[in-house]
Amino acid sequence: MSKLKKDKNSLDAALKWLSLSVLHGVNNNAKEISIKLDDDDIVSVIAKYRDTELPSPDAQIAANIFEAVREMTHIEDEDGKIKFAVGIRDSSLDLNISVQNKDDYRKISIKFPSAK
Repeated sequence: MSKLKKDKNSLDAALKWLSLSVLHGVNNNAKEISIKLDDDDIVSVIAKYRDTELPSPDAQIAANIFEAVREMTHIEDEDGKIKFAVGIRDSSLDLNISVQNKDDYRKISIKFPSAK
């Protein structure tokens, strides 16, 4: 989006920026994106994002998820982490998966790459 400053046609650049902002909002679960232009021609853009919750599986399915992750990642220690490639549609995504086993809980974290 920063390359739009070099665009010769400012109306085209504005429409491209607006389209890319909408696409960014959709892809990143934005609640609101605002652009502010003050009297001194200083521009600021603020994006606010929604918190999203996923439905929790029951305990048996969760236990199977932990087993499946350990089998797919080959993490055998109590705690561990690994990069894991996942194919989605016609491309792949590199995830960071970590597994933790504590006295009173087990946890799997999946970290997604930042948007480019």
